[in-house]
Amino acid sequence: MSGALPVAEPARVRRAALRLIRLDGRAFAAMIAINALAAAAGLAGPWLLGRIVDVVKSGAGAAAVDRLALAILAAALVQLVLSRYAGHVGHRFGERTLARVRERFTERALDLPVSVVERAGTGDLTTRGTTDVAALGATLRDAGPDVLIAAVQAAFILAAVFVLDPLLGACGVLGLLGIWFAARWYLRRAVPAYLAEGAANSALAEQLAATTAGARTVAALRLEHRRITACQAAIGECRRTRTRTLFLRSVLFPVVDVSYAIPVAGVLLVGGFMANGSMTLGTVVAAALYLRQLGQPLDTILLHLEGMQSSGASFARVEGLALVPRPAPAAGGPAGRGGVRGGGAGVG
Repeated sequence: MSGALPVAEPARVRRAALRLIRLDGRAFAAMIAINALAAAAGLAGPWLLGRIVDVVKSGAGAAAVDRLALAILAAALVQLVLSRYAGHVGHRFGERTLARVRERFTERALDLPVSVVERAGTGDLTTRGTTDVAALGATLRDAGPDVLIAAVQAAFILAAVFVLDPLLGACGVLGLLGIWFAARWYLRRAVPAYLAEGAANSALAEQLAATTAGARTVAALRLEHRRITACQAAIGECRRTRTRTLFLRSVLFPVVDVSYAIPVAGVLLVGGFMANGSMTLGTVVAAALYLRQLGQPLDTILLHLEGMQSSGASFARVEGLALVPRPAPAAGGPAGRGGVRGGGAGVG
């Protein structure tokens, strides 16, 4: 509708996100550093397991295997502690950032001209202050830190495979191309789809609010059929937009599930031909375990990918309040929100 509240463009959303990060930059940097340490500790397990394969093949005794097994256990405990602490720091960062978003939204909403709110309808503003802010809060509190941790882990795992053997690393990366193409296809379509879903939710909320607020007028003028038709049309649009986002997910996730097995199979095939030649059996085992381990952070990223796209669209709608033009203050009037002034003597 022509009076709808604006939606921020992607460049403005990125600038707003960077501004929020800068406001709590120390916590954000600490979260990245601790995540990197946790990811580094997690790399020890597969490498040590590959060493066990090599030492057993070379005829080493049980004592050597026990020492390597204890090292695997110690590395796992270190990774657990660091990951939990990184999650704690990330959640605190998310809650503080969400508080800033809520405060800023409230300030902007109270600063909106009354005429703008009347043209847009209270449903749009209400949906942005409830559904959109809640979606953004879920990302800042849970999805954001989890995705950051998973991204650091995935980068470290791929780097470890290349360090083990560049050829095996190339096999792993080529095997992941299916995920890359599927994610790219999804991302190009997800933001417009989630923006359309948010707009449909706002329109439905406006229809329900208008019908409820004017229930007596509707009954008096016998407009029940017209209001029911309008609400059913809004519900149908919500269903259509949600079906669209569901279709995008139904394409993404099956392709990803199939793509997980390709890099592991490629490494095992290439390593099977080259084992005992230019690389050891332990190297092949470690690379296969790394790539199998890669599935966990990629699962986390893809699991939250939908929520991240939805919250990105929500953030664009929340930031859109800043694009509403404010009328110039009248001469001699208040320079703020154009509030109603009481005149006459004796008003206290």
